Amino acid sequence: MTISSITFAQDKDIVSLAVGNESLSTLVAAVKAAGLVETLQGEGPFTVFAPTNEAFAALPKGTLEDLLKPENKAKLTAILTYHVVGAKVLSTDLSDGQTAGTVNGTNLMVKLADGKAMINDATVVAADVMASNGVVHVIDKVILPAE
Repeated sequence: MTISSITFAQDKDIVSLAVGNESLSTLVAAVKAAGLVETLQGEGPFTVFAPTNEAFAALPKGTLEDLLKPENKAKLTAILTYHVVGAKVLSTDLSDGQTAGTVNGTNLMVKLADGKAMINDATVVAADVMASNGVVHVIDKVILPAE
């Protein structure tokens, strides 16, 4: 990512930033289905661990389609809010073994090894994408809260 695109991203809130990134279109659709657009356009600050389209595609067959149904809105919301921390957390703020409290009330586990940051079992593939109301870290897996 170039400096100009990072600067440009800072002018956008988290939702606008995701809408402008083709690899996050499934996340955008899920955020809309869960009714979380206004929340993630709010003042923040927020940290969003944003799964790529490929991460959503790797879920078991039919899972995403089921989650996007109106009757599963509560479950989808629980999963999406598990990807959000109600504070601005940059990659330099992470430490191995750290836990981060999510908006859904449960914790994520941070692991740092071999120059990579992992959030639960998802690897951060793009860190510190700045938005006007927080920061986005793109991850390669959808992280699911314990049921």
